[in-house]
Amino acid sequence: MAKTKAKDINELSADELTGRLRDLKHESLNLRLQQSTGQLENPARIRQVRREAAQIMTAFTAKKSV
Repeated sequence: MAKTKAKDINELSADELTGRLRDLKHESLNLRLQQSTGQLENPARIRQVRREAAQIMTAFTAKKSV
């Protein structure tokens, strides 16, 4: 997956943010399982997923407070 820009994340609705966060958590789990079994091809993807999840959680919190 391509890197998501902060501008694109801020334009999403709260429901879309929740769905995207759920997808990222699922992908994170799969990546961790692949890493533990030695099948992970791109270890940098774990960091990308964690960062994108953090950006989405930040945007979601900002939307909730407004």
